[in-house]
Amino acid sequence: MKDFWLSSGHHLLDRDACGRLRVTDEFMKLYLARPELAPPQDACLVERSIHAALLSDPWRPLAREELEAMRDPDARENWRQIIALRDHLAAHGTIEATYTALVRDGARLPLIFMDQLAHLILRNALHQCDDPYVLRAAEMFYRPQRLAVHEGSLLAADQEHLDKASLAVSPLAAMFGILEQQHVEVLADANAATYWERSDSFDLALDLTAGRRGITALGIAIARWIRHLLGIDVTVEPLSELRNVLLTWYVGLDANGTRIGDALWNGGEIDEAARNSVVGLFRLTFADPAVTIARLAGEPVYLILAVGLDNVLRMKPQNLVAGLPVRQLEGVV
Repeated sequence: MKDFWLSSGHHLLDRDACGRLRVTDEFMKLYLARPELAPPQDACLVERSIHAALLSDPWRPLAREELEAMRDPDARENWRQIIALRDHLAAHGTIEATYTALVRDGARLPLIFMDQLAHLILRNALHQCDDPYVLRAAEMFYRPQRLAVHEGSLLAADQEHLDKASLAVSPLAAMFGILEQQHVEVLADANAATYWERSDSFDLALDLTAGRRGITALGIAIARWIRHLLGIDVTVEPLSELRNVLLTWYVGLDANGTRIGDALWNGGEIDEAARNSVVGLFRLTFADPAVTIARLAGEPVYLILAVGLDNVLRMKPQNLVAGLPVRQLEGVV
């Protein structure tokens, strides 16, 4: 199989007997060396010393007094969060178990940490995947997307990739606001083979127009995520519109999708603007209806994905761990 998403760091992790990613010393050392965790130039000696010590021994116990000795209160809070994540990884052993525990316990860690864990989990869940459309769709789980309509197509492009530029020139570029020397290239059959070599560039846009391959690929990625994390086989089918859907159960795939689902669940009406903000509506069915709670046996679950007023789509894949109506979540323990 061709490799992809090298930036996730998956090469530094081992797999346990169940195929989950086991945390290693090498991974933790590299994780702590990430640019966003490195002390800034004006960091105090205590922060620099702690960072250096952890690069040598990532599991080194860190006393509360050491953190309190840091001069900058923001630095102290950042390191509390970093150590909290490290301790969760040590307690649970695998990336998958750590992520699931954090979601179930309602732990509040910085979003960047959750995105980084999701990146690794998806790299593992999609290890045998040879479909660039599914891989590109899965990027949406951990990287915000900016959406635009161009020539009747709904396109999603990586926000960070676009934010590196600021001057719009070509018609398609104008939809996203990018530099002249950059180019918005949409994933298509003609360039799909290039995905592997550029997967860490996150520079391919995805067509999410209803009925096309991108939105179907997102449903497949969702199903693979659920199977890998929860051990539950599901089918996730994209639907064309929100009308005449009876929400016996729903999961919002982002904050806006949750708000729309809440309104419909409570018998309210949504206006045309909210209806038009829905990027994807999916019907999820369980291969084994017995895994669901009794009153929903055999009933589908609807998944709602919607874009905000800023045209940025921020998926919350943790909602699929916490929100499905299953009897037990035993995929990761």
